[in-house]
Amino acid sequence: MKIFYLKSMGCKSNQFEGQIVAEKLVASGYKQVFKLENADYYILNSCSVTHKSDNEAMYLLRHAHSVGLKTVLTGCIAQIEKNKLLEEDFIDYVFGNEDKFKLAEYLDNNKNFAVKDLMSESEFCPVVLNDTTKTRISLKIQDGCDNRCSYCVIPFGRGKSRSADTDFIINEINRYAENGYKEVVFTGIHIGLWGKENGMNILHLLKKVEKETKIHRYRLGSLNPHEITNELLDFLQSSEKFCPHFHLSLQSACNNTLKRMNRHYTVENYLDQIFDINSRFDMPFLGSDIIAGFPGESDEDFEITVENLLKSGLSKIHVFPYSIRKGTIAEKMSGHLPESVKDERAQIIKNISETKFNEFIKNNIGKTREVLIEKRPDKHTGKFKGVTDNYINVLLDEGQFNTIKNVLLTQDIMQK
Repeated sequence: MKIFYLKSMGCKSNQFEGQIVAEKLVASGYKQVFKLENADYYILNSCSVTHKSDNEAMYLLRHAHSVGLKTVLTGCIAQIEKNKLLEEDFIDYVFGNEDKFKLAEYLDNNKNFAVKDLMSESEFCPVVLNDTTKTRISLKIQDGCDNRCSYCVIPFGRGKSRSADTDFIINEINRYAENGYKEVVFTGIHIGLWGKENGMNILHLLKKVEKETKIHRYRLGSLNPHEITNELLDFLQSSEKFCPHFHLSLQSACNNTLKRMNRHYTVENYLDQIFDINSRFDMPFLGSDIIAGFPGESDEDFEITVENLLKSGLSKIHVFPYSIRKGTIAEKMSGHLPESVKDERAQIIKNISETKFNEFIKNNIGKTREVLIEKRPDKHTGKFKGVTDNYINVLLDEGQFNTIKNVLLTQDIMQK
């Protein structure tokens, strides 16, 4: 029997795909283990969003190779770098982002390379997950991206936007519900583009989800500000299934920087939008992404970003220093900043995020929220872990796995 250890890096779509890869390998007679030393194959489902993730991937592969494992690289690094990766003596197999779903076939036949040209691909690749051991599950509804943000290499790793068929999505959600899942998280590389190639948008999909599925609740993945229309918010406000949890792909809080990033909205637009969301929903969670130290970001630009983030109604901010990505427009821009400056600016934004999240937690004290209990008692604390509809992790003294209950939030049960 062939034995494998699999690690997935990066976004929720990649994590979801990694679970499917593991399921397919097990169904083909492979055995999955969770200790490196017990495996024959080390499979890395990689991410290439930053040079840090690239470096981490190479380190992990070198280490696995050094302890005698056959190394299999898939994911975005494999898709972007292709066959040149086989020149490395610590990489034995390279498979692209859609080729990963045929791993068992390739490994059985000792095929060491397969990378499909996703730039010419127009059809969504539907893949299903059968795991029924959890309470919340992701569903990939879209792949690829048609935007060309100046800093981003992901379109080269994922191809152009492709949407899952509506019937496929509805059927999968209902299958999940029948298997006991209480919540579905819609994921993709750019879910705001769902349906674009067919003259539809994500609102069309959500209306069908509301009417035609049995799932108790769902969450949306990351959306660009201009994709969250008044019509969409009107619908979400009236929805009986939607969790009040938004993730806005902002990237900067300075218009000069947004323009250089090739992002097609203004700070003023999305600050008004954040205010609108907070006024429509009861304590919604609003997360965001911010890149610190983009090329040409002056001290004044950064001060504007800080000022705007401080006054925003965000709940939490995911920040990372700008990372040069080969082949992007930003790579050739002038004004690249020293790593120390990027790190310092990222830390300032992290501090803002921590303050905002602490404030969000404080404002939820005394609120009664719907909690999905998603883990059995913790072996250390004996408490039950759950998540509120507005994305707060809680630890409860009592509960029942995979049930939903209303809980009065107190400071001692909420996790920061």
